Amino acid sequence: MREDIEYLKKYLHPYDNLEDAIKRLEKGEPVQYIVGDTNFYGNIIKVNKNVLIPRPETEELVEKTSEYIKEMFSTDLSILDIGTGSGCIAISLKKLFPSSIVTAIDISQDALETAEENAKMNNTDITFLQSDIFSNVKGKYKCIISNPPYLTKNDYIMDIVKNNEPSQALYAKDNGLYFYKEILSKAKDYLEDKFIIAFEIGENQKASIIKIAKEYFPKANIIGSKDLRKLNRFIFVIKK
Repeated sequence: MREDIEYLKKYLHPYDNLEDAIKRLEKGEPVQYIVGDTNFYGNIIKVNKNVLIPRPETEELVEKTSEYIKEMFSTDLSILDIGTGSGCIAISLKKLFPSSIVTAIDISQDALETAEENAKMNNTDITFLQSDIFSNVKGKYKCIISNPPYLTKNDYIMDIVKNNEPSQALYAKDNGLYFYKEILSKAKDYLEDKFIIAFEIGENQKASIIKIAKEYFPKANIIGSKDLRKLNRFIFVIKK
């Protein structure tokens, strides 16, 4: 609590009341929602109850994906961000690769409105679409990236997350694997011949998702990667 109060003192906007903010904090509201924004990969990202609060692991996803992009592509980069939420991934990649064409989708119109605000605030040109995975997507992409919902109802989750952040962005059917199966089973129709699929995953899902990826992309290079805490948190499906 003390750290969060210090965070409020440092980042609370001048026109906001500190005493009211502390009361909200004491009631269990995340400090990032109280402040109204957070730092993600060096960018200020607006957050509210319509979007997840970006995590450090997702910054690692952006960093690792950017390394593969630099290795594989020099021009005509096209990126599709599935389940964009606040838009933090799409915005960060657009800033890293200014000439890229970035499309970001989400099923939630409320989330998309927040993402569009963030794109404008960060001076990034991104196409936002309301889409249930690929339902409204057209064209082909060199990189598909996603941090989809992957929790199950049996997974432990802190009350501050469960009681505040949108459940639609947290939980997935089929033991948390629904969105990985949906994306991987349909992605071929939306990928260039040379491509990257980049996922953030739950720490116990590596084997299951690699099995799904091998089913649909038997000739691709499938790479599991750990985060800074040495947990299995990322999978990359790569065709060079």
